[in-house]
Amino acid sequence: MPAGYFALVLHAHLPFVRHPEHKEFLEEGWFYEALTETYLPLLLAYERMANDGVRFRITMSLTPPLCEMMCDPLLQGRYIQNLDKLEHLAEREAAAWKPETPIGTMARMYLDNFRACRARFEAAGRNIIGGFRALQDAGYLEIITCGATHGMLPLMRTEEAIRAQIEVAKANYRKHFGRDPRGIWLPECAYRPGIETHLKAAGIRFFIMDAHGLLFATPRPKYGVFRPAYAPGGVAAFARDLESAKQVWSREEGYPGDYDYREFYRDLGHDGEQTYVGPYLPSGIRTNLGIKYHRITGQVQLHEKAFYDPRAAREKAASHAGNFLFNRQHQLRYLRDLLGTEPVITSPYDAELFGHWWYEGPQFLEFLYRKMHFDQKDIESTTPAEFLDRFQTHQTLQPAASTWGDKGYFEVWLNGTNDWIYRHLHKAEERMVELARTRPASSGWEERALKQAARELLLAQSSDWAFIMTTGTMAAYAERRTRDHVARFTRLYEEIKAGRIDQGWLADIEGKDTIFQEIDYRVYR
Repeated sequence: MPAGYFALVLHAHLPFVRHPEHKEFLEEGWFYEALTETYLPLLLAYERMANDGVRFRITMSLTPPLCEMMCDPLLQGRYIQNLDKLEHLAEREAAAWKPETPIGTMARMYLDNFRACRARFEAAGRNIIGGFRALQDAGYLEIITCGATHGMLPLMRTEEAIRAQIEVAKANYRKHFGRDPRGIWLPECAYRPGIETHLKAAGIRFFIMDAHGLLFATPRPKYGVFRPAYAPGGVAAFARDLESAKQVWSREEGYPGDYDYREFYRDLGHDGEQTYVGPYLPSGIRTNLGIKYHRITGQVQLHEKAFYDPRAAREKAASHAGNFLFNRQHQLRYLRDLLGTEPVITSPYDAELFGHWWYEGPQFLEFLYRKMHFDQKDIESTTPAEFLDRFQTHQTLQPAASTWGDKGYFEVWLNGTNDWIYRHLHKAEERMVELARTRPASSGWEERALKQAARELLLAQSSDWAFIMTTGTMAAYAERRTRDHVARFTRLYEEIKAGRIDQGWLADIEGKDTIFQEIDYRVYR
């Protein structure tokens, strides 16, 4: 028997951003960037390990908005156009610098990376969901779901709205993965007592929460965060281990801050002359292109950063993977002796950390799981569902309200920058429930309008908009998205009530907000 178990959980999520009304749209770049820097590199790393016979178990959420974007033909085609530009720029850079120079070496590295992404993307028929699904079917991944649009469940007024977020997500998961989900990443890890009743009704076996949600439970957990506990109703809560999280997340002590790793904030999209990089930028707007030539270097100004050395960074990723494994071995041996039972370390992270923010992150994970497979027997990688199958008796308690956001509760999503949205969202919830209850058997244009109303409400509820308003990064866009979806919902509500549906307008917004074609508005009854 191993000393204990390690459950890595990666949360892959982006808000649904799709603007067919524009030839280019800046915020769509979030998706293209994440495909190139996170989702495709992770998929390729998983497949390399599987092909080499490495036993690994990783849990990964692929949220419904992300899945819907991955399978959207418009966005797939635009991603190829994005790769066309990046490859052309990398080719120009490679031609302009000698191969033995630092920039010449890196330009060819980026060109190879872009070509590898294109090859895997095209081999998947431009829909990489199938690659992740195959890894789940083969037993390597446990893919879990999330709220339908990453809605902040504790801040919703009606139980129907909470249930709809979960049930719509479940139906969407079934569409993409051919089975029902066994677990869920609660949006923002946001929990309040009672949510588990909806999870149980949907057949969900476990959810992920932050450490204090379990540590402040009633009664207190006997094993802390190192064993799951059942919330009332029998849904298991797995809580974040703070020690392993600190080694990756901490700005001061975490691995991604190492001086040999690539510097995120120096990018050719900002460094290059406007006349040179302008054709590769969306509408000529300065933004990151993903071609970065510098390393973190140290406590120096951005313009003083030294050139990046891919070989040195790869060696550092291998070293850090070994250090992380060493620390987990000692942690699990200590916990087993202390607790008198087999502990599990649950380590949840945003997937986008690996590759996008921390360029060497996918390398780190591949080194970690290869070392875990070949070099030791103390730790066994697992998934929450696999752990529950193996160990079926756990403490029952009432977890505490919590999130994994700043300060641990709801302030990030409910504060002076964004509190105005909730009176509109709550009113829309109540109206959607009213429509579903009074029109249980609609058809034709009225049914289409009811389905679109449900889509607009779900899109307005995305926690991403409130988060962006708090951070102030793209606040105008987040506010506009909230206002647009609420306005569309309100117009649909009024037209349905009046029995006068503007069919042309409805068809137009159906073509823009295409998410959840399988939706059943009756979920709000």
